[in-house]
Amino acid sequence: MNMVEFGSLFRFIRNGMNIKQDKSGEGLPITRIETIADARVDSSRVGYAGLKESDCPEWMMEPGDILFSHINSVEHIGKCAVYYGTPEKLVHGMNLLCLRCDTKKLLPEFAKYLIRSPAFRARLSNFINKAVNQASVSIGNLKTIPVSVPSLEEQKKIADILDRAEALRTKRRAALEQLNELTQAIFIDMFGDPVANPKGWQTIECANICERITVGIVVKPASYYVPSGVPALRSLNIKPGYISLEDLVYFSEHDNNTKLAKTKLKTGDLVIVRTGQPGTSSVVPADLDGINAIDLLIATPKPDIVNSVFLSQFFNSSGGRSIVLTAQRGQVQKHLNVGSLNESCIPLPPIELQKEFSRRVSAVEKLKTAHKSSLAELDELFASLQYRAFRGEL
Repeated sequence: MNMVEFGSLFRFIRNGMNIKQDKSGEGLPITRIETIADARVDSSRVGYAGLKESDCPEWMMEPGDILFSHINSVEHIGKCAVYYGTPEKLVHGMNLLCLRCDTKKLLPEFAKYLIRSPAFRARLSNFINKAVNQASVSIGNLKTIPVSVPSLEEQKKIADILDRAEALRTKRRAALEQLNELTQAIFIDMFGDPVANPKGWQTIECANICERITVGIVVKPASYYVPSGVPALRSLNIKPGYISLEDLVYFSEHDNNTKLAKTKLKTGDLVIVRTGQPGTSSVVPADLDGINAIDLLIATPKPDIVNSVFLSQFFNSSGGRSIVLTAQRGQVQKHLNVGSLNESCIPLPPIELQKEFSRRVSAVEKLKTAHKSSLAELDELFASLQYRAFRGEL
C-alpha cells in the first residue's frame, strides 16, 4: 500500500456555505452539525434558508461526498458519513467539512472506513485543538495526515467486506432497540397509559408506597473520590431500565460505611435522575448492593405494595414521567426533587399483576442479554477485520 497525504486523495476538502439557517422547512435542506447521526446522513436533521438550487450551485452536494465533523466536542471530531443522494438535493452548510474523493485514487465507500480506522483517528487526535466548549481540527492539518491506500480494486474488496460486517451489527442493534420498545409496549398493554389510567387503578402518592425517598450525596461529592473502591452512581450511569458501569467514580470503603452510609443503595432500590433527563430510572441489581449514589433520587419501594421493576418502568414511561414532573406547581419541571416524587400519584395495579409484568420483563432482558453478547462478538469481528484490512491482510 502507498503512503500518501490525506488531502491528496480528494478533489477538495472545504467548509460549507455560511448562511443563517432556520427550521422553517422552506427551500432546500442544508447540512448542520447534527446532520451526521449514527454514521449516516440524517435527512431529518437539517436546516433551511429558503434557498433554490440556482442560489447556491457551487454548494450542492453530490452522491459520494463525505461529511466530516471538524468542529464539535472532542469525542465527535472525525465522525463522518457518506451522502448517497438522500435527500435528493442537499446544500453543504457550515461546521461540517465536505470531502469530495478523487475517484481515480479513493473510493468513498473505502474512505469512510479509512477515516474511522483507529490508526487515522490516532493521528487525527494530534491535531485537535481543545477549547472550553468545543474542539476543532483545521483543514490544513487534516490534509497532512499520512495514510496508506491500496489499489482501487483492493479498496472495493475491503469496503464490501466491512459493509457486510457492519450490516450485521446494524441488524443486531435494531433488534435490541425493538426489544427496548417491547418492554414499554408490554407495560402499556397490561396497565394502560398512566396519565389516562383507562383501567381505573387506585392512585397512591409515591411517599406511601416507598419506605424511603431521599437524595444521594450533593455536597462536595468529589472530595470523597478515590482511585478505586466502592462505586458511586451519577446521572450519566442511569439509563432507562439499566445501569451503565462506564465512567464510574469511587468512594473508600470506610467513607461509604460511615459518613456516606445514609445514601448506600440496596438491592431493589430505584435510582432516578434529577437533572438533565429527569425521571429516568433503573433498579439496583443484587451485584451492586451496597454502592452509593451522587445527586440521584433514591426510592426504596415497599415490596408488599409495589414491585421495583413496575415502578421503574412507570417512571421511564412518557406518561409516568409527565405525572412526576408536574406533581408540584402544576407545571413541567426540568429538575426533579424529593417533594415532587413524594407527591406523585401512582396508578397502582394489584401486586400480583405487577409481579407478572416483572417476570415478562425478565424474559425480555434475557433476550437482550443474548443479543448484546452477539453484538459484542460482531463488534470484535468488525474490529479484527478493520485491523487486518488496513494492514493489507484481507
